[in-house]
Amino acid sequence: MSSPENTKRAFRNKDKEDKQDEEKGGFVEKVKDLIEDVGEKIEEKIGFWKPTADVTAVHIPHINLKKAELVAHVLVKNPNPIPIPLIDINYLIESDGRKLISGLIPDAGTIHSHGSETVKIPVNLIYDDIKSTYRDIKPGSIIPYRIKVDLIVDVPVFGRLTLPLEKTGEIPVPYKPDIDLEKIHFEKFSFEETVAVLKLKLENKNDFDLAINGLDYDVWLSDVNIGGAELEKYTKIGKNGISYMDLPITFRPKDFGSALWDMMRGRGTGYSMKGHVNVDTPFGAMKLPISKEGGTTRLKKNKEDSGDEDED
Repeated sequence: MSSPENTKRAFRNKDKEDKQDEEKGGFVEKVKDLIEDVGEKIEEKIGFWKPTADVTAVHIPHINLKKAELVAHVLVKNPNPIPIPLIDINYLIESDGRKLISGLIPDAGTIHSHGSETVKIPVNLIYDDIKSTYRDIKPGSIIPYRIKVDLIVDVPVFGRLTLPLEKTGEIPVPYKPDIDLEKIHFEKFSFEETVAVLKLKLENKNDFDLAINGLDYDVWLSDVNIGGAELEKYTKIGKNGISYMDLPITFRPKDFGSALWDMMRGRGTGYSMKGHVNVDTPFGAMKLPISKEGGTTRLKKNKEDSGDEDED
């Protein structure tokens, strides 16, 4: 059993340790308070402030059947008297909570003192990757997206800061128009040179309008290339709608050999057609392919079509 003297000594030692811990804790707190106080005074004297940022726009500079190029424009404002570095940019694009693409841009530059700068974040969305991952995303549809951006900056006094940003919008998954060469009108017929008009039907398979402003095409009749053209043609096709175009063409019937007589008897004539249409859409300009293999069309003289124009 310990003596009363030992017990008193133990209590004195314990009180001494508690006092030392209290003094040590107090010292640490004083240092923290001092650092915070110095930081606040520096901020007051020199004027350090947190930078601000905003996703001002998301542009689609190029889009086709394979991919969409998106560029997010982020406006960063630096109110401080010294430049601040953009350490990293993290980005994520999702649709209905599902990740489409993400990435990191390191060492993204510097924002000048008392200045602002638009930082551009380029992103490529590959449609095959998206459609293979999410089977319910179909060609011709419009999908919502949300872009999330984390800007990591280094500011004196504050240290590293993360500025979270986001913006929403819509992006299309385009689909090429369906085409059908319904008939060919003869304007002038001779074996050496025939002038004709191709009656082309176009069907828009997209959930958005297509405003056609030009096209190029090549046509084959009975496996014989009768030529093509590059034209400025204007027509609008509503979403999931149909429109018609008249395309002029000149060819030499004698190049067809015996197939010409089947054409002249009014039998169905096999054809193929390939080309592109230039269209304006709510999401920007696109150049979409058009093609038809193994189609059948009719050859007619103008006088035979007097009662057949209602479908145009």
